[in-house]
Amino acid sequence: MSIFDGQRLPDETFKLDFERMRKGWYTDKYFTNIALMLQVLAAGGYRYQGVHNHLPEGISPEGIECGDLEVEMQWFTRRPDTTIVVGVDKALSMLRQCTGYWDGESFVNTADHLRVWAVHDGSVVKSNGDPLAVQPVLRVHGRYRDFALLETPTLGILTRASRVATNVYQALQAARGKPMLFFPARFDLHEVQAADGYAYNIAVQRFNVDFAGTLGPFVSTDAQGDWWGGAGGGTVAHAAIAAFLGDTCEAMRAFAQVLPVQVPRIALVDFNNDSVNDSLLVCRSMFQRYRELVDSGNLEEAERYRLYGVRLDTSGSLRDVSVPPLGDPALDLGVNPRLVFLVRQALNAAWESWDLPPAWRERARQYCQDVKIVVSGGFNPEKIQKFEKLHVPVDIYAVGSSLFDNHGSTVTDYTADVVRIKVDGQWVNMAKVGRKASNNPDLERVW
Repeated sequence: MSIFDGQRLPDETFKLDFERMRKGWYTDKYFTNIALMLQVLAAGGYRYQGVHNHLPEGISPEGIECGDLEVEMQWFTRRPDTTIVVGVDKALSMLRQCTGYWDGESFVNTADHLRVWAVHDGSVVKSNGDPLAVQPVLRVHGRYRDFALLETPTLGILTRASRVATNVYQALQAARGKPMLFFPARFDLHEVQAADGYAYNIAVQRFNVDFAGTLGPFVSTDAQGDWWGGAGGGTVAHAAIAAFLGDTCEAMRAFAQVLPVQVPRIALVDFNNDSVNDSLLVCRSMFQRYRELVDSGNLEEAERYRLYGVRLDTSGSLRDVSVPPLGDPALDLGVNPRLVFLVRQALNAAWESWDLPPAWRERARQYCQDVKIVVSGGFNPEKIQKFEKLHVPVDIYAVGSSLFDNHGSTVTDYTADVVRIKVDGQWVNMAKVGRKASNNPDLERVW
C-alpha cells in the first residue's frame, strides 16, 4: 500500500471509470487532439519532413515515424522544500488499464509495451526550486500516443493527494506529535474523500516513521478510509444539541446511552457560547451516571459514560462568555489560548465542588483530569505552532479546510515532461528549454 509495507494498491481499489478515461473524457483537449493526430499520421505512414529539428549533431531525422515515436516522460512537483508523495498507485492503475488505442469499437491495451518506474506512496521528494534538479516520482518509456490521454488525470491525482498529505504532515509537525482529527470532508466534493483520507493516513505513517511517533489515523467519514480499511468517527454535532433544545448535557447523555462504547464521548461545548460552564455541566452529568452504574456493579455499562473529551469550536466572530475581554481579537475571539486554559483549569478542579464520599474523591479527580480538550475551527500549522509555543493544554487538534491549501509555500502542482526520445535504438535528449531528464534513487521498476 505504500513505502511502509512495500505493497501497491490494486486497481479495483480506485473504482475508476476506465471506459471514459480511455476515450479522453477526463483529459485536457489538447492531449486528445495530439493523440488523434499522431494516430492518424502513424496509420498514414508519415515520416518527419521538417528542417528545424533539434536532434543532436550526427543523428539524422530521416525516416523518423513521429506518430509512433517512443518517449521518456517524467512526472514531478516543485513544491518548495519537502513533498510527501501520494497518488502514485492510482496513477499506475490508470497507466495499466488505459494505455492503448481504439480500433473501431474495441480498445487495444498496450500497457505491457511500456517500461514504468515509480516511487511508492509515502516517499519524500525535495526541491530547491530549480527545474533542472527535480526528483521524478514516475517515469515512463513508451509510445507517446498510447498514454498521452493520461497526462491530465495522473497529474491530477498526484497533485491532489500529495498536497493533502504534505499539508497534513506539516500540521502534525506543528502539533508536535499530538493527534489530529481529519475534518475537511465538508469543504469539497464527496468524490475526493477516498483519496484525501488515504493521503492523510499516509502522512500520519510518514510522521510516525520520521519522528518515532505512534499516532493513529482519525477520519470523519467512512469514505475517507475506503482505500486502507479505515472507518469514520465523530463527536456530537451542533444540530444534535439543537434537537435537544440546546441542552448539551442531555444530548451527551443520550449519545452515551445509544452509541457503541468504543465511540469516544467527546462533547461539543460551544453551542451556548459558554464553553467553561457547559464543560462543567457535561462532566458532572456524565460522571454522576458513571458513578451510579459503578456503584450498582454494572461496570460495562458505566464505561458508556466515561467522558473522553470536550471540543471547543467557538466561531472566530464570537468571544466566549468565559473569556474576559481584552480588546484584542486574537486574544478574545474564537478558540483562543485563554479559552483553552480556562476550560482546562475548570475541568481539573470540577470534582472539588461535588458532594462525594471519601472513596470516590480520588476517582472523581482522575475522571475530570482525564477529560481531553479537542480544538477546532480555523486551525492551520501557523495557529497550531502558536498554541504549542504557548504550551496551551490542547490534547487533540481537529483540522479542516487548511489541509487543502494551495498557495505560496503549499503549491504542490505536478507537471510532466517528455525529456528524451528514442531514435534508431538510442535515447537522445529532447526536453523543452529549462527541463532535462532527472533521476530519483527511490524510483523502482514497476513493469
